[in-house]
Amino acid sequence: MGKSKKKKSHLPLRMNILFFVIFLLFASLILQLGVVQILYGEDAQEEINRTENTTIHTPVPRGKMFDRFGRVIVDNEPLYSITYTPPKGVQPMDRLKLAEDLAEFISMGEEEELKKIVRERDLKEYFYLLNEEEVRERVSQEESEDLSGGEEYQLLLDRITEEEVESIPFEKYQVIAIKKELDQASALAPHIIKNDEITIEEYASVAEHLNQLPGINVTSDWNRKYPYEGTFRNYIGTITTAEQGIPRANQDYYLSLDYSRNDRVGKSGLEEKYESILRGSKEKIRYETDKKNNIVNTEVVREGSRGDDLVLSIDIELQQQVDEIVKKRLKEEIARQPYKNRFLEDAMVVMMDPNTGEVLAVSGMYYNRDRESGEPEVVDHSYKAIQAQHLPGSTVKGATVLMALQEGVMQPGESIYDRKLYVSDTVKGSYRNLGPVNDITALQKSSNVYMFLAGYRIGGETYVPRKPIDFKSGTYNKFLYNFNQFGLGVPTGIDMPSEATGVIGEKPIPGTQLDFLIGQYNSYTTMQLAQYVSTIANDGYRIRPHLVKEIREPSNEMEQLGSVKENVNTDVLNRIDMEEKYIDRVKLGFQYAFQRQGGTAYSTFKDVDYRPAGKTGTAQNFMFPKDSNGNTTKIETENLTMVGYAPHDKPEVAFSVVVPHVGKQIGSSINKDISKDILDAYFELKKERSEKGIEDVEENLNEEENEASDNNEE
Repeated sequence: MGKSKKKKSHLPLRMNILFFVIFLLFASLILQLGVVQILYGEDAQEEINRTENTTIHTPVPRGKMFDRFGRVIVDNEPLYSITYTPPKGVQPMDRLKLAEDLAEFISMGEEEELKKIVRERDLKEYFYLLNEEEVRERVSQEESEDLSGGEEYQLLLDRITEEEVESIPFEKYQVIAIKKELDQASALAPHIIKNDEITIEEYASVAEHLNQLPGINVTSDWNRKYPYEGTFRNYIGTITTAEQGIPRANQDYYLSLDYSRNDRVGKSGLEEKYESILRGSKEKIRYETDKKNNIVNTEVVREGSRGDDLVLSIDIELQQQVDEIVKKRLKEEIARQPYKNRFLEDAMVVMMDPNTGEVLAVSGMYYNRDRESGEPEVVDHSYKAIQAQHLPGSTVKGATVLMALQEGVMQPGESIYDRKLYVSDTVKGSYRNLGPVNDITALQKSSNVYMFLAGYRIGGETYVPRKPIDFKSGTYNKFLYNFNQFGLGVPTGIDMPSEATGVIGEKPIPGTQLDFLIGQYNSYTTMQLAQYVSTIANDGYRIRPHLVKEIREPSNEMEQLGSVKENVNTDVLNRIDMEEKYIDRVKLGFQYAFQRQGGTAYSTFKDVDYRPAGKTGTAQNFMFPKDSNGNTTKIETENLTMVGYAPHDKPEVAFSVVVPHVGKQIGSSINKDISKDILDAYFELKKERSEKGIEDVEENLNEEENEASDNNEE
């Protein structure tokens, strides 16, 4: 028998192949590590050490406001503030823990206040944080499959029951209120947690435990302060609170301008109009953070500075006196005839420099008949001077006469006979038959008939008793165009966020068009009437009224003004399309109305020495009250108005007065009384200041510059 062959084993070969493959893998790994170390080692190390730069803008106090004589009327009052500057990547539970710790030292309010701050959603979010796993089980995977993160979160909150919300003890409301503020903070941006009514104990306690309160800091903040309290507040305006922050409607706009969500911004008046100037320049800080969001370096890129200051055209002392005059006269008139004046509620005044458009005082008082216990009898509603529109009555006759003279339908000195006119089936006339009047005496005595006949001629008609009027096409538009030139029916351009432009009737019948010419159809604001009379006083130049006179750099000195940054110059909107000789005729008529026997304002102004000129006005108006049965009654009232300026030869102050819904034919002179009182106040203050050598800010500044120039020349 032969020997059987021994079967060879393949195991060593397979093992060798396996070892070889492993060797190749290790060699490849070593090679790759070498490449990373040699070629990309520096980049890898940079990635490990990578940091991120973030720039944050810190708020500063707003600019102040001064009156024309440099008196502070809006200031900043320093106060304590507790802020939170969260690091990047902070988690909700971290904020909750911080809120619980902070609640040991501060209070966000008493019970009623906390109930207003803490909403149902805030309570649900608090419950969710403490019971996240349990609440998540209430939403199935199928339910959340197609939902966004925000939608899923809302669904989770919806699954929290009312009983669970009510189970949260009230003592936790302080924690929830604090967390609500913490949640609003942006990474690395200081957010105010509390700056109102912080006690010294709260401030000291938080300051003492800052090392236990990550991101919390104690600092100083500011609040608006008003040395003259409520005076001129309607025009100063308001700012949002830190809680309100930037308006949600314009949130993207404000955030793009480096505002934080709880920054205070102007929301009305000059605070809103001049927000970009008053807000100041935020301090700019660059934070450098590592991959773990730890701050490794800080750098102040730009020092912050408070906002620029506004020097207003307002004379705050005159403003106070005008407010008191309007308040006093309104109360007296209502007390004189309480029943017939039961619809009398408002009186409005504007005073301005007709040559520059600078508003010197603007007032409006409202008689509060429905006041509850403790509410004032008369309330400041001065905003109505630019927003409330009323029939102006005969004050607009200056525009009518100028239009008639310029159109050539009436000649200077041409006399017409003032008597009753029978227009279609109505009777129109002046308050009495005035007899012969011309362009000047028609203004002096306030002839309606002169205006009506001028309207006939402009409309291409001849007056025939009881004949229907058929004005040529475009007559009413011509009336509107001429009145618009004076600012009647168009924006005055005043530097406020909004103003009314009057109520303009459309396509009136010819008889109503005649009413337009005596101020009995379209309505205007008190500011529009002031611009209108200033245009006449200023030889036909319509000037934009403005409340801000100068913009000044902030000063480090208390209640002192910095250097002038920008002057608000006189802005001529247009020159009326009227010849100067015709304007002079109207000015003479206005002078006669105040200074000559027979003038409608002569009895009021005959003894003054400041040579006023202007026009009175009375407009028929109506109220429609309802009785106890809901039936409406039509009751006639009167708007008593007045416009003017002084002195007549060199006007330095113009004014308008509007008192709507005075009792009909009760012999009221409230419009004249207010007009005389405010002019008296203006010229008495001027005399006092002249004797004391007091001048406004701009004049003082010019004197200082001249003195410096003289010293340099010497």
